[in-house]
Amino acid sequence: MKLKINSTLFKTKFFLYALVIGLTLYLVKSCSSDNLEMTSINSSILLENNKFGYNFNNYKVVYDTVRKGDSFGEILENNQLFYPKIHHIAEQTKTVFDIRQFRIGNPYVLLFSKDNSATPLAFIYEENKIEYLVVEFCDTIKAYKESKPVKVVEREAFGVIENTLSETMEAQGLPAQLIYDMSDDIYAWTIDFFRLQKGDNFKVIYKQRFVEDSIYAGIETIEAAYFQHKGEIIYAFNYLTKDSKNSTDYYDDSGKSLQKAFLKSPIKYSRISSRYNLKRRIKLYGNRVRAHKGTDFAAVVGTPILATANGTVVESARRGGNGNYVKIRHNATYSTQYLHMSRRLVKVGDFVKQGDVIGKVGMTGNTSGPHVCYRFWKNGRQVDPFRQKLPDAKALSNKYKSDFLNYIAPLKQQLDSINQ
Repeated sequence: MKLKINSTLFKTKFFLYALVIGLTLYLVKSCSSDNLEMTSINSSILLENNKFGYNFNNYKVVYDTVRKGDSFGEILENNQLFYPKIHHIAEQTKTVFDIRQFRIGNPYVLLFSKDNSATPLAFIYEENKIEYLVVEFCDTIKAYKESKPVKVVEREAFGVIENTLSETMEAQGLPAQLIYDMSDDIYAWTIDFFRLQKGDNFKVIYKQRFVEDSIYAGIETIEAAYFQHKGEIIYAFNYLTKDSKNSTDYYDDSGKSLQKAFLKSPIKYSRISSRYNLKRRIKLYGNRVRAHKGTDFAAVVGTPILATANGTVVESARRGGNGNYVKIRHNATYSTQYLHMSRRLVKVGDFVKQGDVIGKVGMTGNTSGPHVCYRFWKNGRQVDPFRQKLPDAKALSNKYKSDFLNYIAPLKQQLDSINQ
């Protein structure tokens, strides 16, 4: 009788043990985040390893990065998923993810079952530091995009120009994106950054994004800025109106838009190597006067050339000393021309918007080095764009003026209180 009881207890324990093991294997193999959350309820250790909505403790995890020549299909094929299943996966996920958009250097993760299975259960691709794509290959194929939780931190900065804006900001360890946003977006239309003076200074209030509390993920927005140039103070406030369709614009402290009809430069943060000069003398031509009716912006070959204003392409050709060039008619008064391109990216009749890339810097035609010669016409005559009083963009509507002034009051006070 005693032996019979022990045998029964042994069978009962074995059954319960097998049941627990079976459930555990089922949960490990399952791609369901609901099941994974259930397995982690009783363990704080498991909770610490939750990533991308999965509990990584339940998987064999392989980390890798996209290398030159890699494709979505090749990565799957190297991990025991083959055609036609790869084709089926691509078809099922194409509304969520374009498999051709893999970028070299981006990380990805493959999740495998812990039972030594060679076939992955899920593929996770990080599009950037915040957004990621998940593709599951379980009983059904599922693809979706998610974002990591983001913490936004407000920062302040102040600087006095000693040489250039970039050198001043880099010396303070400020993000490169902040430099470009200040020079290319906010003040691109109002300040000639090629003619900054020693002693010019700036203040800025901006917000940075962080994932996992400490990983920097870029600038969220520049809330407000101040730039003192040649003794003139120019405020900039990021303001959203109900008519702007979720797109903010920058206005000064009186509500005047900082955006102009024309950009100051057709190249982002380049330098002027030769200015408009009707009395220029060239040694190569016996020191005779040969007028230079353009402004040369030096840059490496392949640098994008931007349309400085909205308009229609009226010429796109290669001719003589101009080399490859594009000419844009903006309205009945203004036209611009861009010379010596290595490549032209627009054709006659194309409508381009301010900031669109229309070509690449080159050395075609008569030129001793890579640059773009930027020419500016007013009423059919070539003029110096830096001496023109160019039209402003639309001003802030009066119906928003009161709200705008109330909105910027604390920001202006905060800017004014920032000091070195």
